[in-house]
Amino acid sequence: MNNYIQKLIEEGEHLRQDFKFEISDVRKIAKTLSSFSNTVGGKLLIGVKDNGKIAGIQSEEEIYMVEGAASLYCKPEVTFTSRKWNIDGKSVLEIDVPKGINKPYLAKSPEGKWLAYIRVHDQNFLVNSIQLKVWKHEKRNTGVFLPFTEKEKILLEYLQNNDSISLEDFCSKAVINRKKAKDILFRLILIHEIDIIYMGDEILYSLKKKIILSKKG
Repeated sequence: MNNYIQKLIEEGEHLRQDFKFEISDVRKIAKTLSSFSNTVGGKLLIGVKDNGKIAGIQSEEEIYMVEGAASLYCKPEVTFTSRKWNIDGKSVLEIDVPKGINKPYLAKSPEGKWLAYIRVHDQNFLVNSIQLKVWKHEKRNTGVFLPFTEKEKILLEYLQNNDSISLEDFCSKAVINRKKAKDILFRLILIHEIDIIYMGDEILYSLKKKIILSKKG
């Protein structure tokens, strides 16, 4: 089974895989568990450095720390399966996290706040309030009313000709406040017309597909 783990390590860190040299902070593990659960699931390999070198887990306490992170520092509790592999005398702990069905999954921060994360490529990003609102609405499984006003038209026409837009730029172009802009973005995300793009500290919005807009006159 060494080939199985070696193959995973060769893939490197990506959307569905993360490496941890050791567990020194259960909050950091909770953050990764949250991001996997809120996205498409994934594997956490403990005892592997970021460069893919196998260091091995430091003690048998690692699995108990993951269990603590999942049950005490995640809300709702994150489910996972685990398996320990021996590679050339060193142990690697494989944590397999399925895609969650009860989003959002929150992780407790060092300040005691409950925050949600999402996985993009090989990084975990803090979810914004619009995404949280989308997930909560989807859980209620209710419809959404979207009036097509001049403000929606301004946004969609802009995105027809540009790759993305920030919340601040949308507010400026449509001459509306942040609350109104967030509400429009929320509704367009719900009907799968707009995507959220996480770019480091910046959050942008783009079209899922090009839309043919009717023009009067």
